[in-house]
Amino acid sequence: MEIISNPTQVEIKKAAQALMDGHLVAFPTETVYGLGADATNEKAVSRVYSVKGRPTDHPLIVHISSINQLDKWAVDVPENAIKLAEEYWPGPMTLILKRSKTAKDFITGGQENVGIRVPSHPVALALLSEFEKLGGLGIAAPSANRFGAVSPTSSEAVIEEIGSELSPIDLILDGGNCSVGIESTIINCTEDIPTVLRPGAITVEMIRFCTKHKLNISKVYERIRASGLIKTHYSPKAKVVLGGEAEKGDGFLAMAGISTPIDAIRLASPSTIEEFANQLYQAFRLADHKNLTKIIVIPPLGNGLSDAIRDRLVRSVTDE
Repeated sequence: MEIISNPTQVEIKKAAQALMDGHLVAFPTETVYGLGADATNEKAVSRVYSVKGRPTDHPLIVHISSINQLDKWAVDVPENAIKLAEEYWPGPMTLILKRSKTAKDFITGGQENVGIRVPSHPVALALLSEFEKLGGLGIAAPSANRFGAVSPTSSEAVIEEIGSELSPIDLILDGGNCSVGIESTIINCTEDIPTVLRPGAITVEMIRFCTKHKLNISKVYERIRASGLIKTHYSPKAKVVLGGEAEKGDGFLAMAGISTPIDAIRLASPSTIEEFANQLYQAFRLADHKNLTKIIVIPPLGNGLSDAIRDRLVRSVTDE
């Protein structure tokens, strides 16, 4: 694989051509790094599943450059979805919509809907724009990690996660650390009332304000399969414990105002909820680098982004 730091426009064009040729390109978004493939190329998409060790019935999110490309992937787009797209794209929000003929089963997991997003990271947008200039329609890009593991928020984490699985002609675009640090909000817009399937930085309050709608908030939404909704996900090798007392040698993650227990190993001290989200996966990786066996996490309180953080924390807890 080739790693390109702070890619120039020429290098982004090279990456776009690599996607057109059926290769994989890992790239930064504002949420986490994605592992990209031409979303219309079944062979390329199958490599994404293989590299990640991802079940093939687990759908992928298609990334496009703007709302103007939405009709290539979705049909019968409701007014609520258009309002949300106009307000929060580019940004950390995925909309589940009725699929067009372009969205094949190998993208949707055999469902009649498809997840679409417009990322805001400048490298991602530049890559999408160049890809579309070459005739590409969209980039399928789940997080660039092994399935169920901690999502990468840096190019170094991508290499650590899947570097050994990439071919010499695959690319990694290094665009620095991701600004949000947790995955996009997923909203099901296929029914009259939007349903938040996965919370994220586009919060329930923001969605309500935009749509002027009551929302369904789903903990388990069995009729829709979407990224990151399995019970156990986002898990480090260390055991994650929510609350409780940290013992000697345990990792510890909490807001800065909460003191570190004696002999515990502080993994991060976020001062704001935004910092907590941004540092969460970095803290998990640090624990694994230190070969810790347990991480005690004091989840943040409140609504909004705190809901999204608690969602990731609950899913990171593995059953024994």
